[in-house]
Amino acid sequence: MVTETPDSQILELLRNDDSKRYGFNLLVIKYQQKIYWLVRRMVLDHEDANDITQNIFLKVWENLSSFRADSQLYTWIYRIGVNEALSFLKKKNLRRFVPFFTVEQKLSETLNDDNFFKGDEVQRKLQLALLKLPAKQRLVFNMKYFELMKYEEISEVTGTSVGALKASYHIAVRKIEEFLKAN
Repeated sequence: MVTETPDSQILELLRNDDSKRYGFNLLVIKYQQKIYWLVRRMVLDHEDANDITQNIFLKVWENLSSFRADSQLYTWIYRIGVNEALSFLKKKNLRRFVPFFTVEQKLSETLNDDNFFKGDEVQRKLQLALLKLPAKQRLVFNMKYFELMKYEEISEVTGTSVGALKASYHIAVRKIEEFLKAN
């Protein structure tokens, strides 16, 4: 199965001009869904998540030569994904010149109107609770809770210390619990 292709084999293909495109196709097949859901949980909207995911893989393609293999391949791709999702949210906020709670309200309405959202009421409430979190807390929660990433992996992606990530995650969990109890 293609998604089981080891990163080392994909990197080998990417380094060879004759197999670079094939290696990139394997990389996209392996990570596209994970990256899409990372972004989707941040921006909520299906169309925005699709566009951002395409931009992420475009940046990956354009920057393959700068990947030094100091970190794992997926960590590098996730870092690009995180930066793109956060940049999108920041631009969306600035473009409208509105306070964040208005963007939060708009994202909440998007979630309620989203035909692609297949979750039940509990999942919808969880997503609404996540909207109440600052973007970086939401990111840490998503990576830990949904992606089941270890703090060390999240640290590589975000460039944040493990201790700060643990604190951020626990604060996010507490805020989510409070929101769910109140609603």
